[in-house]
Amino acid sequence: MTKHEELAAEYFLSGAGCAQAVFCAFCDLHGVDRRPSALITSSLCGGVGRLREVCGAFSGAVMVLGMLYGFDFPHEASEKSEHYKRVQSLAEAYRAEMSSVVCREILENAGKRADTSPTPEERTADYYAKRPCVRAVRAAARILDEYIEKNGGALLSAEQKCENR
Repeated sequence: MTKHEELAAEYFLSGAGCAQAVFCAFCDLHGVDRRPSALITSSLCGGVGRLREVCGAFSGAVMVLGMLYGFDFPHEASEKSEHYKRVQSLAEAYRAEMSSVVCREILENAGKRADTSPTPEERTADYYAKRPCVRAVRAAARILDEYIEKNGGALLSAEQKCENR
């Protein structure tokens, strides 16, 4: 288990949303402190505000991918194309493990109803035992760690990404 995988699971089990857990686990690499990271990603949890659309764990991972390898503006078309290839590569790996990048489908494949009410379920031991979400945040973090290891780290440092140009 990777360091980021463990941290993402720890954050989720401590009450963070799925997108928050993954994005915050990589604060050491993307350079955004934990609190702003949690705020930035809070709307993506539950498949975007519990709409059960794109899985929050996957969304958190591709946000990290953007911070580490993304394109700025103005940019060359080839930069955009290369980055979209990266995102699609992560999506392929995530689908292979979680069956989908869509929250609703992941939940339904695990035998859970994809409730879209804005009120989150209470986080109990039963909640964690029956949901695929801990597995999802671990998978997203591990797949991203594997990608980073294979591809030699970020194209730009976090400090360079945060500069106003």
